[in-house]
Amino acid sequence: MSKLSLPLTNVAKGVKASIPAVGYGCWKVPKETAAGLIESVIKTGYRHLDCAADYGNEKEVGAGIKAALDGGVCTRADLHVTTKLWCTYHHKENVEAACRKSLADLGLDYIDLYLIHFPIALKYVPIETRYPPEWFYDPDAKDPKLELAEVPYQETWRAMEDLVRKGLVKSIGISNIGTHGIRDVWNYAEIKPTALQIELHPYLQQANLVRYAQSLGIHVTAYSPLGNGTSYWNEAVSTLKEEAVIKIAEKHGVSPGQVVLRWGFQRGCSIIPKSENEGRIKQNLTLDNFTLDEDDMNAVAGIDKKMRFNDPAVYTEKAFNTFVPIFD
Repeated sequence: MSKLSLPLTNVAKGVKASIPAVGYGCWKVPKETAAGLIESVIKTGYRHLDCAADYGNEKEVGAGIKAALDGGVCTRADLHVTTKLWCTYHHKENVEAACRKSLADLGLDYIDLYLIHFPIALKYVPIETRYPPEWFYDPDAKDPKLELAEVPYQETWRAMEDLVRKGLVKSIGISNIGTHGIRDVWNYAEIKPTALQIELHPYLQQANLVRYAQSLGIHVTAYSPLGNGTSYWNEAVSTLKEEAVIKIAEKHGVSPGQVVLRWGFQRGCSIIPKSENEGRIKQNLTLDNFTLDEDDMNAVAGIDKKMRFNDPAVYTEKAFNTFVPIFD
């Protein structure tokens, strides 16, 4: 089990002031294999799980957590579980119900970290009507579209703060938001955001955003930390194939994936890679037996392409017939 962890600054008294540096990302984990996979990764040594209502697999993830806890692999207190408020529940009267649904599906009494998934408010879809509601308001409409709701982010944040006060969640945070959004939340937050989760990898390094968040004591979690997949231009790209990364991997006797993940950790970010391959699952967790030197860090910094894999401005228009940008 990796012992790498990172400090959490903006936490309430009595809440764990650290987070396991390497987590397991549950996005795109199939329902049919999720329970067994989650039990397995906990047995492997993962103590940080990243979930979301929108991933549609919280019940199965919860079953995997229960199996691991019932089997004595670890205790609930050993785990850090993050999940996220979906866009259709931004009105203050819907936030608690959404949180309680995630708690019930995960089989937990509390959530360690609850994030606002996107700074996009969508028209409310009742849980009993369709869950998770995903992006379309009415997917059966003749011309289905995204339908936005006029909900100030401040209203949603106030309701998130109430979840902390009620003991449903230990900490709250933000996701997919930039420096201006952070400043806005920071100015009115009575309970400050503990964490910011953003897409972050060597092809999208976002140095100013990371630096600014960390200057406020906001912990940064990197999703898609390997920068490995298909871009919006239908081009398969991967930071793992970069010459600089391969040379560093050879130098340290590790894999290119381990180099990229260690680079993220050494920036002070927790990282949440996802894999269904047993070997890579173990490998992604094994980052504490080498350190990147300054030349290594600079070499990886040099491959930034400002390439974003997750941009609503692209996929909301292509897939959901509505242009909804959140990044400049």
